[in-house]
Amino acid sequence: MGGCTLSYIVNLSSVALSLDLISKELDDIRNRREIVLKGSRDVISLSSKSVVAMHTENKPLARALLKDARRKLVRLRKEARQDLTKYLVSPETEYVEAEVLFSIITKRRIPGFRSLSVNEASYILGLLDAIGEIKRLILDSIRVGKTDEASDLFSIAEGLYIMISPFASFDKIAGGTRRKLDVARVLVENSRAVVTEDRRRRDLIIAMQNLSIGLSSNQS
Repeated sequence: MGGCTLSYIVNLSSVALSLDLISKELDDIRNRREIVLKGSRDVISLSSKSVVAMHTENKPLARALLKDARRKLVRLRKEARQDLTKYLVSPETEYVEAEVLFSIITKRRIPGFRSLSVNEASYILGLLDAIGEIKRLILDSIRVGKTDEASDLFSIAEGLYIMISPFASFDKIAGGTRRKLDVARVLVENSRAVVTEDRRRRDLIIAMQNLSIGLSSNQS
């Protein structure tokens, strides 16, 4: 009986040690996960506030908010390591969207994913989300009579959509790509219609003004 008890203890000792190590590892993952989730919400909030600041033409505030978001993302990546990177897709996507929009309104080159230090899926999804914000810029430009600017913005939105369209085949890897592409397609087509109608309206106004000048000249 004593031998059986000793054998039992020996057989389970390695299990007990393994479970103790696993418990500590899982506890670490759980703690890091909470940090990443909270930090992700902060990054999303900062990115959203930055976009609002851009639409209200407060570029200094927008830039400051983006810098803060980037600093938080750097810290989150250290916490996420390799096992929690999936939780960074949403905040990185929001951050990419804001950075793309800021580049457009400041007339700078749209940054690549390496310069933003985000993963490939986040970059693709962020670019697609930016198309919706570009449409807002288009409508704002038309509202204040900047037809040429609206046309240039449309070219950017259309260009992004065309360039990203082939990535629909990677939907299983970059989840949500196909759905966001469908949304982007509708946004681009709606923007095309708005820009085309605005240009026609402007051309009609110019034609009427020229006709009015011509008639006035003939009468004099």
